[in-house]
Amino acid sequence: MNITEFPCTACGKCCRRVNLSEQTLYLDRGDGICRYFDEKTNLCSIYKSRPLVCRVEEYYKVYLSHIYSWDDFVKINLEICNKL
Repeated sequence: MNITEFPCTACGKCCRRVNLSEQTLYLDRGDGICRYFDEKTNLCSIYKSRPLVCRVEEYYKVYLSHIYSWDDFVKINLEICNKL
């Protein structure tokens, strides 16, 4: 399956709200922000080895591709991004 890359702008909003999802709650450093989020650079400090839940395309393929089309998945996630 060929899918286009998720249109992430690296805004960091999802990394600042890991406490809002059961799938990312374990990453919370205690204030809702991911323990691996670098607030100075707005980037992940373990990007190359980040958890599967943070690898949008791979997470989709493993857990959600049988439920949503890629385009629908992207649309849903962009709506969530905008709400954050």
